[in-house]
Amino acid sequence: MLQAIKTDVDTKGEFVGFLIEKVQSAAFEDIEDVLIFVDWLDKELSTLSDERAVLKHFNWPEKKADALREAAFEYRDLKRLENEASSFVDDISITWETFLKKITILMDKLEKSIQRFIKLRDGAVLSFKGCKIPTDWMLDSGMVSKIKLTSVRLAKVYMNRVSMELNSVRLSEKDSMHEALVCHGVRFAYRTHQFAGGFDSETMCAFEELRKRLPVRGRNPRDLQPGALQT
Repeated sequence: MLQAIKTDVDTKGEFVGFLIEKVQSAAFEDIEDVLIFVDWLDKELSTLSDERAVLKHFNWPEKKADALREAAFEYRDLKRLENEASSFVDDISITWETFLKKITILMDKLEKSIQRFIKLRDGAVLSFKGCKIPTDWMLDSGMVSKIKLTSVRLAKVYMNRVSMELNSVRLSEKDSMHEALVCHGVRFAYRTHQFAGGFDSETMCAFEELRKRLPVRGRNPRDLQPGALQT
């Protein structure tokens, strides 16, 4: 390996110099272009016997290269999460318990990912701007907003499943299973409403219909207030 590293240092100086120039001059307006550039750069660097060991012998713009990779990774991670949530469908062939587990795990991922990203964002925006990396996708109106919108969709899927479960068997208003199902739906709705910062009119109507089916004895005083959730 040491010999291979030495050979790269001795023979690939022009190649590395070309990559250095590309990284230093890189400037983007669209985060998607950053992904393309990083993929290309990683492919080129993969031809080195040991990337880190070889590059330390050159004036490699490590800070900018790392920032480009970090931006690409974070954007891809959020995009993957958005796609996962937006493509989530209720498989009616699975049990209620399995459905509940799957959608709860997904909602947990949305919340934790956004919390982590917001903490990261505070320190990364200035660094990315300094490296000429677009940051509009990092704003609340960017990927954060898109992911929050997917949570509203999850709320609709959840409440539709609750309604289906309620209609699938004959349950009296006093039945504990009925109460538990509706409570699950109401709580999930509150959770997603808080995360998303609001509901669209369709989801709000679904919530109000579900809330009406909650037995009085099982209601939290907050649940009984008119317009408990505001759009």
